[in-house]
Amino acid sequence: MSVSEVRPPAGPGTQDGAASRGLPSALWRAGQDRRLAMIRHFGRPAGARALDIGCGLGMYTRRLADDGALAFGLEVEWARAREARAGALDVFAGVSEVLPFAAGSLDLVLLHEVLEHVADDRATAVEISRVLAPGGRALIFVPNRLWPFETHGIWWRGRYRFGNMPLVNYLPDPLRNRLAPHVRVYTAAGLREVFAELPLRVLHHGQIYPGYDKLAARRPGLGRLLRAVSYALERTPLERFGLSHLLVLERVDGPPN
Repeated sequence: MSVSEVRPPAGPGTQDGAASRGLPSALWRAGQDRRLAMIRHFGRPAGARALDIGCGLGMYTRRLADDGALAFGLEVEWARAREARAGALDVFAGVSEVLPFAAGSLDLVLLHEVLEHVADDRATAVEISRVLAPGGRALIFVPNRLWPFETHGIWWRGRYRFGNMPLVNYLPDPLRNRLAPHVRVYTAAGLREVFAELPLRVLHHGQIYPGYDKLAARRPGLGRLLRAVSYALERTPLERFGLSHLLVLERVDGPPN
């Protein structure tokens, strides 16, 4: 089993959303530039009807709009959606399990490090399939079970402890899910299973390494070295140990593959 099935206990971490849903990025760095290039390559945003699910403050929503998409954002936290709307973005509050779009009405759906936080990832997958037009694409970034750190922190002795926790995701499921019940993490097979038996075909599935943006800001030389080495690993079998999966799916008319 590749996903956590339980939610965290009540507490400050869940009340403010930091544990259960993470915190949206407020800074745009080189790592986001690199991922945006992947979104442009696979998602073809120019002229697309696009939805950014779990958009946070709308950073990717804005870039999709700048690239010529008719871009919408969906955000479960009302305060974040309101802040994004204040920036002249078409963002609304809602959940991914019930998307307020007609069947076949979208050309591009983006979930950037979001699927691991939703209440029901399979229901979300079904909704993505429903709203995509034939030939429309979904781009899914999610955490990789083989990355040696749990980046969302853990629950320890009733308290949420934020930070990169080594080797947590290598533990057996019962123990891993006790430490990190607030977030899913996916193997390659487990991620594909979420979208199985839907009219979607896999165009691309790979793993990507981090941008080391915080480290690069403090030590630019070391940051450049780590990026060069890590990005080179993406062209080797060690790609499978990268930070995140990137799964690109395309809506088809016929039966699923």
